[in-house]
Amino acid sequence: MPDLPQVLILACGALAREYLDLIERNGWNNVTLECLPAKLHNTPKLITDAVRERLDRAGESFDSILIGYADCGTGGHLDALVDERGLKRLPGAHCYEFFATSAVFADLHDAEPGTLYLTDYLAKHFDRLIWEALGLDRWPELRDQYFGNYTRLMYLSQTDDPAAYAAAQQASVRLGLDFAHLPTGYGDMADATVGFMETRVSR
Repeated sequence: MPDLPQVLILACGALAREYLDLIERNGWNNVTLECLPAKLHNTPKLITDAVRERLDRAGESFDSILIGYADCGTGGHLDALVDERGLKRLPGAHCYEFFATSAVFADLHDAEPGTLYLTDYLAKHFDRLIWEALGLDRWPELRDQYFGNYTRLMYLSQTDDPAAYAAAQQASVRLGLDFAHLPTGYGDMADATVGFMETRVSR
């Protein structure tokens, strides 16, 4: 039996748990997962260069590489890099879209444009990635400047995690936003990754 192609999934750190689960669930022993820091989302202009640097170091070590990011606020720069290297990335503009799926996310956005979205990861790390990163722990009066145009917080859950649910609820209280919850599972992230792996194995 020929050796399976070696695959690198280079992903956002906010997707580490989901990817580890997918790899284990599907028995992908030929996959290496590497995650860049999730905090890059606070400075999205740095994401493309960070991905490029890791790709340069990868060289010819892998037969295929999947970029485990959506556009993620890079303004098309990540897509330009992906096209330049002949690679694939996850679909959509951000993780909220590929978790919810594009059609559902469009409906959510149209129904209430002033929505702040949290995933499992963002709910559990709300203090570090949002509250403290925006300085609200030191200057809580900035809350209205950042979130004054928002009306609700939508928690898109990937798993049934009571701790993440409670954290998302608490975040909505602290931000003064209505709370809503939609279980999404892994959505288009899972479909895109499984499809990517199937095409690589069948070659």
